[in-house]
Amino acid sequence: MRTDGHARTYRANAILTASPGQLVLLMYDGALQAMALAQQAFAQPGTDPRRLETIHQQLQKAQRILAELQGGLNFETGGEFARTMHRLYDYHLQRLFEANLRKQVEPLAEVESLVRGLREAWAEMLQNQDAAAPVERICSVA
Repeated sequence: MRTDGHARTYRANAILTASPGQLVLLMYDGALQAMALAQQAFAQPGTDPRRLETIHQQLQKAQRILAELQGGLNFETGGEFARTMHRLYDYHLQRLFEANLRKQVEPLAEVESLVRGLREAWAEMLQNQDAAAPVERICSVA
């Protein structure tokens, strides 16, 4: 259990010292991790209530993270890109809701793939340029 405490402290420090661009990346990672845990639960056979509870909790966690990313969009300076991302997040949230309601893995797999692509593009952007200016134009995570 000592390791869990150290891991939590490390994660908390990583968040506290992250740039706005890195925070977005961490949020994508959190959403992807929650979706992966939900997919693992979907893969388990049977109708064990704990399995269904795990699916529900992890899908809701992913939805909360994506809703936070959506809420951080800056429409004033992000323009059409921010509006497009808002619609995309709406789509993600709707599909995760469907996956949870119907207990179907297909909508979850679709959203996971889309979010993974966004995460990879975001990571590449952070590597290739000074991320502070674009991030501030697109979202207000700081």
